[in-house]
Amino acid sequence: MDGTLIFQSLVLGVLLGGLYAILAAGLTLYFGVMRVVMIAHAAFVILAAYLAWWFHDKTGIDPLFSMVFTVPLFFGIGILIQRVLITRLRPATLTMMSVLLTFAIALLIEGLLGLFWSGTQRRVQLSYSGSNFEFFGARIAVVKLIAFGLAVVSLALLFLLLKKTRFGLALRATIQHREAAQLVGIRTDRVAGVGFGLGLATAAVGGTALSLDATIYPSLHWSWIGPLMAIIVVGGLGSIPGTAIAALVLGVGQSLLQVELGTTWAQTVFYVALFVTLMLRPQGFFGGRLAQRF
Repeated sequence: MDGTLIFQSLVLGVLLGGLYAILAAGLTLYFGVMRVVMIAHAAFVILAAYLAWWFHDKTGIDPLFSMVFTVPLFFGIGILIQRVLITRLRPATLTMMSVLLTFAIALLIEGLLGLFWSGTQRRVQLSYSGSNFEFFGARIAVVKLIAFGLAVVSLALLFLLLKKTRFGLALRATIQHREAAQLVGIRTDRVAGVGFGLGLATAAVGGTALSLDATIYPSLHWSWIGPLMAIIVVGGLGSIPGTAIAALVLGVGQSLLQVELGTTWAQTVFYVALFVTLMLRPQGFFGGRLAQRF
């Protein structure tokens, strides 16, 4: 592998890692706030991608503008799911039962996508879809750069919300110690509802970014949930900074392996990283002090 190819793989890996980071951020919020394993998160990502494609297909407007509708819609759906469904689960079995519940939601979404738009593969065709430019010898697709920029801006806004606002303080307190947060007067039930809504809002952003450069179909979400779960475990459950770092590291690793071994084998980087993390550092490699600073 020559130097130019390595550099291009690194750049593409960073761009891919940015997309992974915004897609996995929601999973971190669900688990951090409520200890919920949201299997349906990837299905909501694909739903958002379909809505972005449909919006562009019907209006001819750039799918990025679909977020004006999908982000608040998904935020509201997230609050609804938390208050109507998640709160009915027994605390003692919450994590296990949330897997079954959200698995059923994922199947429902997949079925609805097939019902409304069939199983035909869809892809957004934009005026800049085939455009690219050179960056120190590496050829970068414009759509990948836009998706990365969208992910970075969204993560920055999420970080500022959680770091600089009173709600963010309440959410971080709930993530770090739910019982202690209740003792000091924080309404953890309301915090959990908004946190769930924020998690699903990131799915809307991630799905829109994904639609710019991916062929989508109803069952696509199953190929995403494994890598995203691996990212949040490696990054440290409940740590958004850790999730972002893990996403970048694994994105670069996948890109480098793809050059050497092909697309199929490149996916193994997530499962190897997950296995190593569970064996050596179950709390995650990028959590700990970094999560406390968050």
